[in-house]
Amino acid sequence: MRDAVIVEAVRSPIGKRNGALSGVHAVDLSAQILTALAERSGIDVNLIEDVHWGNVISIGQQSGNIGRMAVLGAGWPEAIPGFTVDRQCGSSQQAISTAAATIVSGQADIIVAGGVEMMSNVPMGAASVEGTGEMGGPAVDRYADELSRFPGFHGRFNQGAGAEKIAADYKLTRSQVDEYSVQSHERAAQARETGLFEDEITTVSANGTAFAADEGIRPGSTVEKLGGLKTPFLADGVITAGNASQISDGAAALLMMTSEKAASLGLKPLARVHTAVVTGDDPVKMLTGPIPATALALKRSGLSITDIDAFEINEAFAPVPLAWQIETGASGKRLNPLGGAIALGHPLGASGARLAVTLVHHLKHTGGRYGLQSMCEGGGTANATIYEAL
Repeated sequence: MRDAVIVEAVRSPIGKRNGALSGVHAVDLSAQILTALAERSGIDVNLIEDVHWGNVISIGQQSGNIGRMAVLGAGWPEAIPGFTVDRQCGSSQQAISTAAATIVSGQADIIVAGGVEMMSNVPMGAASVEGTGEMGGPAVDRYADELSRFPGFHGRFNQGAGAEKIAADYKLTRSQVDEYSVQSHERAAQARETGLFEDEITTVSANGTAFAADEGIRPGSTVEKLGGLKTPFLADGVITAGNASQISDGAAALLMMTSEKAASLGLKPLARVHTAVVTGDDPVKMLTGPIPATALALKRSGLSITDIDAFEINEAFAPVPLAWQIETGASGKRLNPLGGAIALGHPLGASGARLAVTLVHHLKHTGGRYGLQSMCEGGGTANATIYEAL
């Protein structure tokens, strides 16, 4: 029976908004990651059959099928195609699932999956240009009046409002969400200081300067400091810039193939894609999707929550992983053990692949067998993927 394994996984350092990567074109950063992936694995790029690339705001420098442009930017053969996937924040996680399905079905043997987002240059909302008349405006405006469900909120619904609703539903206090955020920074800082990110990060060139470390980590963060930040979504709410994911720039990629092909090429897999699912959830609250997605992944896999050695649940806002943990009963020590998007950043279309890269390397370092990642996504969907270390 055919399978889909990951033989190499690499990411850029994550740049903060208007930071070191802000002057780099999205195609150029993508190309650097593809090049690093090929160099680390030693694969002949002529053997690669496709590139599945996640991206969310596909306008400006990210428009025109950036997956294909990344291939050309890397100088890979013109015969290698590429396409761009948009499942909002789960775009590059969906790219992994799509690549795995393509490989398992026999349509290809070797595929690169990953993604990029340069939020300094193509900000959130850039594609939501207001239209005129009944046929104008972004698709999300079909739900523009749905905030009426949430007393105290005004204007167009958004993910910040959804995070506040989750915090209220699960009775999460300001102290709890800020404590979680401090933990994210502490864990990420510890991972950086002890070299746990070294295997997954490749140095990239940013305007002639070598850039090798994540910019968003703040090891000196405290609950007291975070407590002074404003709550922009709700006057007496809990969500602030300090307990939400950072606006970031970055790219990540994984080299995938069948285990048979890996053996024939002398490549040792890091992990195999064990189970991959996606599900829908409340399109207004948007952020609780990882809960049913995790349940579906466990059901399909035949595994229990205690079988999973590490979880990467994207830290879009602190209430997201906290609510997920309450519902699943997962161990806090296994949840985002190296920190998450609150500390590292959340370059939308790259984040799914970034979580996968971090997770498969973490399983390798710790000797864990199973890892699960899940992402909440705009519009109320969520991917969940289980990897088995090899």
